[in-house]
Amino acid sequence: MRRRTLLAGLAAVGILTVAPPAHAAPRRVLHVRPGDSVQAAVDRADGPGWTIVVHPGTYREVVDIPADKAELTLRGASRDPRAAVLVYDNANGTKKPDGTTYGTAGSATFTSAAPGLTVRDLTLANDWLRADHPDITGTQAVAAYVTGDRSHFDNVRFLAHQDTLFADTTALDAFDRQYYRRCHIEGDVDFVFGRARAVFDACHFHTLQRDVTFTPKGMVFAPATARANPYGFLAVRGRITSGAEDGAYKLARPWVPSYETTAWPSLVVRDTWIGPGIDAVTPYTNMRDAYPWPTMRFREHANCGPGATISEPANRPQLTAAEAAVHTRRTYLGDWRPYERP
Repeated sequence: MRRRTLLAGLAAVGILTVAPPAHAAPRRVLHVRPGDSVQAAVDRADGPGWTIVVHPGTYREVVDIPADKAELTLRGASRDPRAAVLVYDNANGTKKPDGTTYGTAGSATFTSAAPGLTVRDLTLANDWLRADHPDITGTQAVAAYVTGDRSHFDNVRFLAHQDTLFADTTALDAFDRQYYRRCHIEGDVDFVFGRARAVFDACHFHTLQRDVTFTPKGMVFAPATARANPYGFLAVRGRITSGAEDGAYKLARPWVPSYETTAWPSLVVRDTWIGPGIDAVTPYTNMRDAYPWPTMRFREHANCGPGATISEPANRPQLTAAEAAVHTRRTYLGDWRPYERP
């Protein structure tokens, strides 16, 4: 059964709120229920510090949180992230009403530029399928496009195929920080990508089966870290599983965008279980031969599992013990410590 059938939702229309008793101080909380619009709640949050509670249901809409909605919290009413699903189906090559296309970032179901954003206990999905649109060549279809410093996602599911999670920054010279804890992220091609300084803590990365005859079928990570940024993506204490055959996927490839050819992608995967779906002999590959992966900042440390076997040391550069002591949550996130919250 295709994901669209599983995630089919209701059209978005109004918004419901819970009014406090007359004697109580107003609470900065908005509730969204099936038939309501998450975007309408975002629009109504007039200033920093609001909480939007999304009740169980499927919300088929695009949500955009602008930079002026600082310190916003968006959370599911249930602790089960499968209960509240935000989903849409735009792709890079999908045409807008004016005849132009959305582009990769514009295809996102969920977009946020708000500093201090917290999202928890939700599913963010893009259920656009290549098979349904053989005429479209721009097949990137983003579930979440995130910029803004101190963006925090806890117990969130990110579901799509190509370019699922675009972890980016507000500007080419910004080192915006993002923290993902206990998240499930699945896709096929470059499905965790961008130039953010991002920590993935105890996250589950899952590669999908693809109906293609070639390998690799895709890559988990495609960082595009700015050369001036000392830290890019850090995946720690996680696991990587696959719905495809053994060795069908690469762990990563570097993304050097045409608009930032000085990028120096950075990725550290450490203390992580890597399943057999990852090619253990050659886990990295090039996106373009002009930017070979061995010249990038790709390192591993203390990983385990069949996909972590080191048979060709030159293909799996490792951190020394001294280097590993630097590549931690605290180093990457600095004075922002969301991992210390209860």
